[in-house]
Amino acid sequence: MRRILCVLLALAMLTGLGGCARQPQRQSVTWFDLFDTVTILLGYTDTEAAFSEQAAAVYQDLEHYHRLFDIYNTYEGMNNLKTINDNAGVAPVEVEQPVIDLILLAKRLYEQTDGQVNIAMGSVLELWHDAREAAEADPSAAYVPNEQALREAAAHTDISRVIVDEQAGTVFLEDPEMRLDVGSVGKGYAVELAARAAEERGLTSALLSVGGNLRAIGQKPGDQKWTGAIQDPWTQEPNAVSPYTVELSDGIALVTSGDYQRYFTVDGVRYHHIIDPDTLQPAAWANAVSVLYPDSGVADALSTALFNMPPEDGLALIESIDGAEAMWMLPSREVIFSSGFAESLRENTE
Repeated sequence: MRRILCVLLALAMLTGLGGCARQPQRQSVTWFDLFDTVTILLGYTDTEAAFSEQAAAVYQDLEHYHRLFDIYNTYEGMNNLKTINDNAGVAPVEVEQPVIDLILLAKRLYEQTDGQVNIAMGSVLELWHDAREAAEADPSAAYVPNEQALREAAAHTDISRVIVDEQAGTVFLEDPEMRLDVGSVGKGYAVELAARAAEERGLTSALLSVGGNLRAIGQKPGDQKWTGAIQDPWTQEPNAVSPYTVELSDGIALVTSGDYQRYFTVDGVRYHHIIDPDTLQPAAWANAVSVLYPDSGVADALSTALFNMPPEDGLALIESIDGAEAMWMLPSREVIFSSGFAESLRENTE
């Protein structure tokens, strides 16, 4: 499962909108049953009914992708990622186009990030997931996955053995022990698809937040940009805001990966959920990495990749990608920005 950052939505009140014309009203809705996180849709529409209609459609889309990308549960009448995993080494599975597109995107990102994003790491991530679940059920029984077991699982993570037949619409895992886990990209990809569908339905001013994934749709009335305040990773206070607020232009996504949620503790050491594919241990280069990019799925994957890299390597990668910007918050409490990140940055002085 992928890393989840609690992002606080900083919304400025409308100003300077004089006159008697009826202005769009701010609306919001919160859901707690999608992608194992909190989902918030904020928007401006002419009527409450119009917002409710848009919100219902967004929820329906996200719920569908939640089920498609689920690796733990099956659903009647649907072949999802769990179906693919259950048929590893057995037979190709016919799936819906979004699953095909997601896996093809993940394969491209694997190459682009030199393997730092690998959806074929499910066998390794499953060991860490089980350890975290055991710790949550009984902290006194918390344990760290056995190193030998991790190495054995890592032998079944060759993404080239994920076979996609676009013409037939099927996915086949050649390795019977391989398992897919799209936590590094799936949530962001779902957010992007849902946001694009909402735009096509006529939603022109909204901010969709699913855990650590934000996607701007248009702007707020008065040509004001949407903003997101990134959580402070260095404090013990829950949901504490860092000094930085990020402005989001139309169509831009902000995705943050952090080490302060989805973790467990063994002998005083905290083990978070973002696993370095090189060490098979929780990555230790940063406490939080935020990425801006005009595609939430790509931003999601890049935030994971950068989290798994030395900052200097991550900076070189992000500077090579047109339209991508990033911010690192390091254990030394140093903050690093890519060359264009400051253009979207607004210091939080509140």
